[in-house]
Amino acid sequence: MGKGKKKAGPTGKKITLKLAKNSLRMTADGKRRLDLSNMGIAAFPKCILKLADVDELDLSRNMLQKIPDYIEDFKNLRWLDFHSNQIETLPETIGQLENLCYLNLCNNKLTAASLPLQLGQLKKLRHLNLGMNGFECLPSTLAALKELQELGLFDNHLTGLPENIANLPKLMKVNVKRNPFLQTRGEEDRDTIQRLECLYLVNEDSLCKPCLKKCKEERDKLNKLKHFAPSARKLTFQGLLTPNSTAQETQEEWR
Repeated sequence: MGKGKKKAGPTGKKITLKLAKNSLRMTADGKRRLDLSNMGIAAFPKCILKLADVDELDLSRNMLQKIPDYIEDFKNLRWLDFHSNQIETLPETIGQLENLCYLNLCNNKLTAASLPLQLGQLKKLRHLNLGMNGFECLPSTLAALKELQELGLFDNHLTGLPENIANLPKLMKVNVKRNPFLQTRGEEDRDTIQRLECLYLVNEDSLCKPCLKKCKEERDKLNKLKHFAPSARKLTFQGLLTPNSTAQETQEEWR
């Protein structure tokens, strides 16, 4: 490496405008979705500014470290998914996405300091997923999200849930599984023995590495409980896992 040169970041796939146009999809309700998920993208592709009129943008399961300031140009966005990247901070301009209803930031490198005050300007936001990050506390700006109905906070380092957030007027569901303040009350033991209401089967290749690891841990817990159940013929699904709550939270429940 030459003197004075900065260390290069991850080298990702280059996204062209043609490729992006071929990734446009129509949703069941007639909205335009740009799906650039799981493409090995390391930098936000500036060419997609020419498609800034889309209603939904999926850049999940890539290698993004930064969301650019010009995210504000996507004025029509109602649905935005950045889960399973390496994002450490959000730009202040994200508060300009006044039509945004759904925001998935699960499985990144975010902390309370990563969220700007302008996040509270998302007056239509109903679903926010901050699970699998590095939150030890929550910023007060979340208390401004008066339309919020679902909040994902699972797999963080939270020691409590602020009252002003827990009392949001329309909040119906908060997922705080696997946080320290619950583990002290024996949450892990309850999770191990609780009855499964739903079982989801997915191919291993469909999961990011952190999700795959957690799915295997959950499967191991179930295997340890086998001696409590009556013997029965075992069904085998080659190459499939039973991710239960982890995969449901990251890939279905919050979509």
